[in-house]
Amino acid sequence: MSKSKFKETAARVLFAIAAAISILAVALICLFLFVNGLPAMDEIGLTAFLFGTTWKPVSGMYGIFPMIMGSIYVTAGAIIVGVPAGILTAIFLSRFAGKKAASVLRPGVELLAGIPSVVYGFFGLMVIVPFIRTTMPGRGFSLLAAAVLLGIMILPTVITVAKNALDAVPKSYYEGAVALGATHERAVFNVLVPAAFSGIMAGVVLGVGRAIGETMAVVMVAGNQPVIPNSIFDGVRTMTANIVLEMGYAADLHRGALIATGVVLFVFVMLISLLFGAIKKRGEAQ
Repeated sequence: MSKSKFKETAARVLFAIAAAISILAVALICLFLFVNGLPAMDEIGLTAFLFGTTWKPVSGMYGIFPMIMGSIYVTAGAIIVGVPAGILTAIFLSRFAGKKAASVLRPGVELLAGIPSVVYGFFGLMVIVPFIRTTMPGRGFSLLAAAVLLGIMILPTVITVAKNALDAVPKSYYEGAVALGATHERAVFNVLVPAAFSGIMAGVVLGVGRAIGETMAVVMVAGNQPVIPNSIFDGVRTMTANIVLEMGYAADLHRGALIATGVVLFVFVMLISLLFGAIKKRGEAQ
């Protein structure tokens, strides 16, 4: 075997091993969740667990519906705040920003991506929560505070992935549109953005995944009340917050119920990925 062929074979084997390890890790996580969570879900009762509105482990009541709705509301709010701003920022950086503006904005986006979650949470605790408390109804610890904070947190993911997708579109697409008489703005929004649709959607999926899985920052600003909020100014508890707040002292069925909450969260993430995958395919087909 020649030296070059040996290197190629070794690289192929190494990549295969890395892929197998990744698949094995995901499989083990799924196995742990379902093996430990499903028995608790069965003991509590699927309907009582998923649709029960009372979470009182001391009284044997394990309804996680308020936490499910809390996660949905907070994630939806983060999408409303972060996705449009992220996509528009990516378009600006990719096709409109001058060198000076880009030299300032790009490091800023990279810095946002590197800030730890607890620092975001501290910012929300010291800035967003007091602002809501003094200008709006409620105590400040609310669904609105969590949604705004998560919207800020998903910005770097959405911006980076969407910008890379826009940069990857061949220049001939833009040049052809301009040659046919389109303005710069029309060429960007009518040609380049649709061409990069699948990549932009990938950024949205990753951003939503971070939003629904975020814990520490949400715990610090959301109020952590295990009830269904009546307005965006009420406190809320997400599934991730519920797990991290109580896992330290949980035992027996209580611990199993928290792991079962992780199972529900895992299914949610999978459903979101499948939904956005279907949207992406439909967009590509059109």
